[in-house]
Amino acid sequence: MDEAVLSLDAAVDLTRTGDLWLFRGRSAADHAIRAVTNAPVNHVGMAVVLDDLPPLMWHAELSKGLLDVWTGTHHRGVQLHDLRAAVEQWSNRYDQRSWLRQLHTPVTPAMEDAVLRTIARMNGTPFPATATLAGRWLRGRLRQPAALESTYCAEVVAGTYQAMGLLDGARPTNYYHPGMFWSGDDLELLRGAELGEEIRVRVPRFPEPATPASTGPHRRTGLLSRSRLGRGQVGPRALWARRRGT
Repeated sequence: MDEAVLSLDAAVDLTRTGDLWLFRGRSAADHAIRAVTNAPVNHVGMAVVLDDLPPLMWHAELSKGLLDVWTGTHHRGVQLHDLRAAVEQWSNRYDQRSWLRQLHTPVTPAMEDAVLRTIARMNGTPFPATATLAGRWLRGRLRQPAALESTYCAEVVAGTYQAMGLLDGARPTNYYHPGMFWSGDDLELLRGAELGEEIRVRVPRFPEPATPASTGPHRRTGLLSRSRLGRGQVGPRALWARRRGT
């Protein structure tokens, strides 16, 4: 069967909250992660698409090259990025292949609030050192939870899925690794939710201007910055404060 392929423009246009973005690289560190976990991918992030904000990527990484749109600063660790910019960085700067897996279940306002609550709690958590990362994951395989003093990408996604009610809490978040979000693994989702097959995303080697948006309030692509937020349009942190009535 031929692999399904989408352009980056089409994938950004299609993605919704809870969709997974998976990456496979060629560096020694990428190969090491896949070898230790026996997984086909080495990184996973989750799409966050709320109100009229551009699609965002919720994940953890070592770099601080992109603006974290939650805090408006550049920092390492757990971050909320403009999704298009994040995929371009992982594809071009890090030389990774990328895939989209769509979440097939309605995402309710309560689930969206759970996502924002998780971002407020976890954003800025440091990414663990290599030895610490391996230790966290191995403890997780023994069902021993690790403190939230540092965290890696699969923990961020697993913790957010748990907050949304899509994964139960029987397994600690450090039980998960990126490959568990690939279709070859039996990820037991709740609420009747399912994840679709991987869709390969074709990313231009050199960033190109986004095509005009299609339809709907979520379809704004491109690099997110303070100047991109139109008059009256709020950022994700302000959106969370507004939803809480604070």
